[in-house]
Amino acid sequence: MTKLNSIYIIDDDPITIFGIQKMLKGVVECDEIKTFENGKVALDHLTEETKKNIEPPEVIFLDINMPIMDGWEFLEGLMQLNLKEKIIINVVTSSIDPSDYEKWNTFRINCLHYLNFKNKPIFRIDAADLKRINLAS
Repeated sequence: MTKLNSIYIIDDDPITIFGIQKMLKGVVECDEIKTFENGKVALDHLTEETKKNIEPPEVIFLDINMPIMDGWEFLEGLMQLNLKEKIIINVVTSSIDPSDYEKWNTFRINCLHYLNFKNKPIFRIDAADLKRINLAS
């Protein structure tokens, strides 16, 4: 079983959050799983922790469509933090718009962090969601 210190779930849907938490229990041992209802709350929290020299989460599950600050805006803000640690970010969406996949791919190519793409509903979480997936650019 994979051992991690911290995971963030950033999603405004409590059912999705519950499902991800439940699936994680079967594949990862984690000291702390934090949930956030939008990107702004998560980015503000991460910014404060960075100022205190607290390590960022190793894995983030990030919804694209949320109120206040969506997943794309969160990613833009995350890139501004200039973190040294690489985070595995699982972008999750119920969107069927091909432009969302294209936008993800642009972020994936230009971002220090490792970005995976998952469609909702999520039926399974496995080791691939907790590590970098090597995709050709």
